[in-house]
Amino acid sequence: MNIAILSNGNANYSTKRLVEEAESRGHNVKVIKYKNCYLSLDEKHPDVYYHGEKIEGYDAIIPRISNNMTRYGCAIVRQFEMQGIWTASSSIAITRARDKLRAAQILTKAGVDTPKTLVSRNSADIEDLIEQIGLPVIIKLATGTHGNGVVLADTKKAAKSALQAFYLYNEDGTNILLQEYIEESAGTDIRAFVVGSRVVASMRRQSLDDDFRSNLHKGGEGTIIKLTDEEKRLAINASRAMGLHIAGVDLMRSSRGPLVLEVNASPGFGIEKITGRNVAAKIIEYVEHNATRKNSKDKIGA
Repeated sequence: MNIAILSNGNANYSTKRLVEEAESRGHNVKVIKYKNCYLSLDEKHPDVYYHGEKIEGYDAIIPRISNNMTRYGCAIVRQFEMQGIWTASSSIAITRARDKLRAAQILTKAGVDTPKTLVSRNSADIEDLIEQIGLPVIIKLATGTHGNGVVLADTKKAAKSALQAFYLYNEDGTNILLQEYIEESAGTDIRAFVVGSRVVASMRRQSLDDDFRSNLHKGGEGTIIKLTDEEKRLAINASRAMGLHIAGVDLMRSSRGPLVLEVNASPGFGIEKITGRNVAAKIIEYVEHNATRKNSKDKIGA
């Protein structure tokens, strides 16, 4: 099978692991820096070019789109979809997951339990927002990632100051979310790595200081954790609701049960080092099964 990995480059750990596993299983793999691609918008030939050459002959693509390149990266993925090439993550699913507001609406509609969240673009609503959500409160930008663009306010004054700052400097019009603070899980969350309809690895992330954010990118420490059946179902339902077949689902244990914090469309593979689970192999197996089945159906229908 010919597989293209859309990534920022071979140096990325997750990309290297996918290449290693794909090649070990006999596949031809090429890493394509999607930011260096360009598109030919022709109704008969929706082609993608890389370094001046048309990209063709691939059976599947695995998108590894970075957060700051979501719009252009998804345009590249969409072009491959227009060609009928099977993709491990669809462009629309990636786009949904990157918008925290849209993702929260989708999860809520699907009946997935999440922390209470409020959204407003009007600074005049600050008093009412704080009254409804309570204190402490987590305030975040809808497009933040790796724990960036997130603050915890434990007093009304601090919350007002943070909101006013976000409103003042939020020049790109990004939505601002207020989320309830789950005290019993302060500084701790769970990353469940979902591939297809299974959780293939899970870890507990704990901040090493007083930071309420447990992201590994923020210095959090990961340890192996065994999920309950309820937590596994919740993670799978969350990824399914977002339309993602490969996802990192962040969970939190609360007094009212597990809650979904976020669904990541391009989860890192640091979880392999923590758990010893071969996540990359599970992804390649998933690609083999689904891309082959899709291509076989196409040949039968031709």
